[in-house]
Amino acid sequence: MAPKGKCRGPKAQTLASPAAARPPPPHPAPALSATTVADLTEEILHAILRSLTPADLLRAALACHRWRRAASRALPPAPPLLGYFFHPRGPAEPPPAPTDDKTHYPAVFVPLDDASPRLSLKLNPGAACGLSINDVHLGLVLLLLHDRPKSLLPRILAVDPASRRRVLLPPPPRDTLPGDRWRGERSVIGVAVLSRAHPSRLSFDAVCLTIDGDLPRAWVASVRDGECTWRALQRTEGVVVNFDPWWFEARSVHAAGNIYWHICNSSRLLQLDPCTLEISYMPVPAVLGDRFKKYRIGETPEDGRLCMAAIVDDEDLQIWVRGKASDIDYARTGKVFIKTWGYGRYSFHMETGKLEHLVMEDGKEYGDPMYAYTLAWPPEFLTLKD
Repeated sequence: MAPKGKCRGPKAQTLASPAAARPPPPHPAPALSATTVADLTEEILHAILRSLTPADLLRAALACHRWRRAASRALPPAPPLLGYFFHPRGPAEPPPAPTDDKTHYPAVFVPLDDASPRLSLKLNPGAACGLSINDVHLGLVLLLLHDRPKSLLPRILAVDPASRRRVLLPPPPRDTLPGDRWRGERSVIGVAVLSRAHPSRLSFDAVCLTIDGDLPRAWVASVRDGECTWRALQRTEGVVVNFDPWWFEARSVHAAGNIYWHICNSSRLLQLDPCTLEISYMPVPAVLGDRFKKYRIGETPEDGRLCMAAIVDDEDLQIWVRGKASDIDYARTGKVFIKTWGYGRYSFHMETGKLEHLVMEDGKEYGDPMYAYTLAWPPEFLTLKD
């Protein structure tokens, strides 16, 4: 008899069979290779960057040298619109009550949307109330004293709201124009930005336009890192101003490569070529040249061609709003801004036909004119090098 607790062969084989039948452990799956942004082809990276907003594109350009090179090739051709500068106006009573609020309100900035930065001119209250915008171009805002003698060559405050840089341009020295005999009968029309040599610094050229006697003259200021020099050009023969210079509108308009000044109740505009600095008159179409028709010059949003807008006989342009066309958007959004008598300010999209009422939160009306603010473009650190 077998000892107690021991099993014979067949019984032992039965107890051991489950362990012997257990399947071997599975082999580990091969590790998958990880894909990173470094594996993106140039074509895919370019397509991704082109789909970003300008603000996100500039942030992406700071990632590395490769992305900066790709971002420089994905930049949109037009500078991004950030919003609008204007001087607000007090609300007017509906017709026939006249507008009696003549207060000069300090300039404000209204961003294009919630994603746009909240810019400011950063002026103290005293300066803000006394300065008026004369031009906004290439990321710069030019301001002059609101109430000043028209015969004195002005100081010009140039502000870059995006970088918070600014410079105060002194008036031209007296020896800029030797033997100046037009000082007593000179009229200052306005100032405008001609060009910007360096987007990341205050290096730019500006022009001050005057009427000396009965002929226009351009005074050119060259600013390089805060240092300003002036030169006075010869009066433009053949462009005779045989009317009161008071009829010139101080605000300049940049359109289709030139700079324009509207003339109240006139069938022509004063035109300045910023490259050659030649001054000339440009006639407007006869239908717009009527003495009491107000028109505005601008450029088409799709190709930048010169265009004009007006409300003629309350029907032209199919703008069924009582008022007058006051601006064509310099930012090429396809909008015409309309100022009405007692019913506020509107924007009309020339392609979609959308009419939008522009209202400020504090009850004031949007001012006239509207200055579109765009960045200096392209940014200097993304400019392609030869």
